[in-house]
Amino acid sequence: MATKDLKTYSLAEMKDKYIGKVGTANRDEYEYELRMDVLGKMIKSARQQRNLTQEELGKLVGVQKAQISKLENSTNSATIETVLKVFGALRAEINFNVKLEDTFVKLA
Repeated sequence: MATKDLKTYSLAEMKDKYIGKVGTANRDEYEYELRMDVLGKMIKSARQQRNLTQEELGKLVGVQKAQISKLENSTNSATIETVLKVFGALRAEINFNVKLEDTFVKLA
């Protein structure tokens, strides 16, 4: 019985093939949703470390429990203002970086 040689692909190659190349609408949407998912997990983790319920965090931020749940489950697009309010209520520092090619943009 002959064994077949299997070709292997990198994650980047698989994304390019099945989602779309970088810069295409499908790829941009995928990358955005992935970032929102990570952000939601970060909010949930920080909330749990502060021993707060979704309802308690919502009261600190001035929103309903349902909005906190949506943020944590990435089912809702959040404005930067809302994200900053949430992390502020959690007394957590959040950093944003802008990178152009291989260089981070620095404020003057």
